[in-house]
Amino acid sequence: MLRISKLTDYATVLLAHLAEDGAGQRTAVELAEWSKIGLPTVSKVLKELQRAGLVVSTRGARGGYSLARSADTISAADILDAVEGPIGLTECSIHPGQCELESNCRVGRTWQRVNLAIHQALADLRLTDLANAEAGAIPELIIRIGPRLTIRSRTESA
Repeated sequence: MLRISKLTDYATVLLAHLAEDGAGQRTAVELAEWSKIGLPTVSKVLKELQRAGLVVSTRGARGGYSLARSADTISAADILDAVEGPIGLTECSIHPGQCELESNCRVGRTWQRVNLAIHQALADLRLTDLANAEAGAIPELIIRIGPRLTIRSRTESA
């Protein structure tokens, strides 16, 4: 099963909340209270997001965190890369040429194509899409893997 970590899920929730506020700032304490995520975890996630250039922090009595750039320029791939590192289904998907089995492998290139397609779909999914999904507007994701396989996903809200 492909699954994002809880920290990536938390990062997405926090970023979506910052996106709702536009240019507004929120402290780690405010974000923790709003999200019901523990303050140490919120602080850890915000540091990772700051290190990746997705949020900026301002010190002082009126300080806090805000998006480093507009929500429509932050992708789901950016968020995953910030928290989990490069997206890779297999070792050769992340580091082609470094797998000891690659010279005899018949499936590696296919996994690399699948990995690239998934990464592109995540790169096309914007923070604005993720933030709006909470309000019920779920974007359609289309992943094309070669000429014969297309995966469409659209979840309608109840």
